[in-house]
Amino acid sequence: MTSPPLPIRGVQPSFDDLGTPLHSITFCVVDLETTGGAPGASGITEIGAVKVRAGEIIGEFQTLVNPGEPIPAFIAVLTGITNPMVASSPRIDSVLPAFLEFARGCVMVAHNAPFDMGFLKHDSLVHGYDWPDFTVVDTALLARRVITPDEAPNCKLGTLAKLFRTTTTPNHRALSDARATVDVLHGLFERVGSLGVQTLEDLQTFNSRVAPAVRAKRHLAESLPHAPGVYLFTDDRGEVLYVGKSKDLRNRVRSYFTASETRNRIGEMVGIATSVRGVECGTALEAEVRELRLIAEHKPRYNRRSKFPERQHWLKVTVEPFPRLSLVKQVRDDDGGYLGPFSSRKTAERAMAALHEAFPIRQCTARMSRTPRLSPCVLAEMGRCVAPCDGRISTDSYGEFVDNLRTALTADPTPVIDALDRRIDVLSADERFEDAAVQRDRLSAFVRSSARMQRMASVTSCAEICAARRTDDGGWELHVIRRGRLAAAGISPRGTDPRRYLDMLRASAETVLPGIGPVASASPEEIDLVLRWLDQPGVRLVEMDGTWTCPITGAGRHLTRIDNATADLHHPAER
Repeated sequence: MTSPPLPIRGVQPSFDDLGTPLHSITFCVVDLETTGGAPGASGITEIGAVKVRAGEIIGEFQTLVNPGEPIPAFIAVLTGITNPMVASSPRIDSVLPAFLEFARGCVMVAHNAPFDMGFLKHDSLVHGYDWPDFTVVDTALLARRVITPDEAPNCKLGTLAKLFRTTTTPNHRALSDARATVDVLHGLFERVGSLGVQTLEDLQTFNSRVAPAVRAKRHLAESLPHAPGVYLFTDDRGEVLYVGKSKDLRNRVRSYFTASETRNRIGEMVGIATSVRGVECGTALEAEVRELRLIAEHKPRYNRRSKFPERQHWLKVTVEPFPRLSLVKQVRDDDGGYLGPFSSRKTAERAMAALHEAFPIRQCTARMSRTPRLSPCVLAEMGRCVAPCDGRISTDSYGEFVDNLRTALTADPTPVIDALDRRIDVLSADERFEDAAVQRDRLSAFVRSSARMQRMASVTSCAEICAARRTDDGGWELHVIRRGRLAAAGISPRGTDPRRYLDMLRASAETVLPGIGPVASASPEEIDLVLRWLDQPGVRLVEMDGTWTCPITGAGRHLTRIDNATADLHHPAER
């Protein structure tokens, strides 16, 4: 984004920016024994857990649990836990507080973690305990990524215990299995450590299918901050290959080199890339806008959604004695009426067909004087055109249709909606559902484009809008928007005067001059992002130069009904 630097927030880099080293994390390795395999339908009979940090055991937790139901015989044989053993044991609602306190602040580890975490989370919620948002490591999943079939036929805990020569043999008792899982975890850490996995962030994104040559490039992310922003992958010639955004630049870019990329094109891009450049942004909105602008500027070949502003399409009410609708690619200062922009020609043609359904203006492209003497076309014979070509209607009478058309584009689409609704009802009554669906799509294309243009035109008519929104840490997101374009963005930290920061932003913000049409100063996608942010709960308008309104009879009020109609109109076979 071509704007002056944002206010400096005074954040001192720390060792946390390097990620969270595995040796500094306290892990809680847990195992459960249960009466069955489904939370809610089965109960927990035993919990065992081991707390470990830097390879040292710092605590253990073990208790039998009365499941409140008989233990099936085959479970008793498998685990050795019988009904008499748990008869005097506490229920799970009494055990959970102690376990959650034991695990507080830890990274949870389990072998086949969805099973154990599923039971614990379910019982916590049932008994009214808040379930912490634990980070979870699944040793079974991690093993499947690093253990080859030649080393072990499967990744069951018993098999892995033999492979890593654990000091405790798993025996389907919770604490013993948890102790064995600790040794398996350390053995897996040794394996992934040789592949460059040293932090929790690396572990969370690790995938062994990443080629060594790609994994070796993870150093390209080391210079990036743990901050929101935009990143650009470039090749050895400096060409931008890919542009993306993230709330955490370093972690996101590292994931390209430590996680298997399922998108073939992106995997190819990572193989070609030789450097990654980051642009730190003050707010998430600024990152989104910068991404759009950089994609439009560089048109990276690996961004499938690269935007080409020159491919926009508009519907224009032409400026001539007998105006018509024309599909154009540019808005001109010529008193013509416009609708758009449309991202595709097909959508624009659907909207044009909807307008022709409501207004019988001419569809031919012939040049006409004020007193034409041409032969009428088939549409005139069908009553779908008032036929100015043969002089049967005056310019003034024809102009009334055109004036109503212009009003439908910018203020009140009701005539178009009513005309299409009548047509859809007739077709549906005749069970011509495919034809009714075509009319529905035309109506939807028109209403959506009209509502979007009205919203864009309203915000771009304002010379300046200054808005603020509280951040999670008590500061303020500040944005200066000029004619729909994000001109400056920044953060006012907690405890500071946001007005002072806003004044600084306004003084240094990009100058945006008025232009022709609703997207003269910014791309439609950028204006959509700005409007979406302005619509968020908690956004406060601080200053405004202009009038930000939409017509009360505008297309926006019809969007919900159009969505419902789209959902309801189906062929009987699909009902």
